[in-house]
Amino acid sequence: MTTAQERDLPYDVFSKACPSRGTLEHVTGRWGALTLGALHEGPFRFNELRRRVDGVSEKMLSQTLHALERDGLVHREAQPMNPPRVDYELTPLGHEVAERLLALIRSLEGHMDEVLAARHRYDGKRDG
Repeated sequence: MTTAQERDLPYDVFSKACPSRGTLEHVTGRWGALTLGALHEGPFRFNELRRRVDGVSEKMLSQTLHALERDGLVHREAQPMNPPRVDYELTPLGHEVAERLLALIRSLEGHMDEVLAARHRYDGKRDG
């Protein structure tokens, strides 16, 4: 449910009252970005996704998936089986956002030698 203030507000992520800021945080946080990137590969069950996003705790993955589902980026499908089966996949909006994140991720991975060299220079100046 949106408030009257949210409906009248032009979307400006730099404004602290803008609802887009929360979604940006969900998408660009460590676990949100990695979860969206992993789901871009296709649907996953919870434990498969947890193994793919190495290092995420069960609690953090659950919270991340809830936030991304609430924002309309992830679809959760529970199938009535014994034991229950729950699959997670990206929505069309989630695919669009994940593609943009993956472009950033690939750019960073492609420039890591430069990043590591910059870190080395920076740390050398601070230590010396």
